[in-house]
Amino acid sequence: MRDRYDEIQARGAEVIVIGTGGLRHARAFVKDQQIPYPLLVDSDARAAEAASVQRVGPLKLFDPASYPGGRRAWSAGHRIGIPGKRVNQLGASFVVGPGSALHYSHYDRHTADHAPMEALLDALEH
Repeated sequence: MRDRYDEIQARGAEVIVIGTGGLRHARAFVKDQQIPYPLLVDSDARAAEAASVQRVGPLKLFDPASYPGGRRAWSAGHRIGIPGKRVNQLGASFVVGPGSALHYSHYDRHTADHAPMEALLDALEH
């Protein structure tokens, strides 16, 4: 999303990321990844629980389905930084608003499963 942030804002939207670590982890992530948008901290998992975002056990954390995505990320230069305290928390992506209207949701099935950027951008058109 960082690389397409200008395009997202041009469509009248804003990106907000919710992280699983503490404030120290969030600051390191913003600095290391050069994140230009707000990052909130969900250290007690209330936001994740409210959104029904799954946590996985150790075996699912290393799901073979995530290997191709992990290799692509590694090849692109992405590295795992300081892990947060919920390393087994999967992610999710939502397009919300105006108001409380939910236009798109994607719940990650494994650690390398993320919402397709084109689907997120398409949802901004509604």
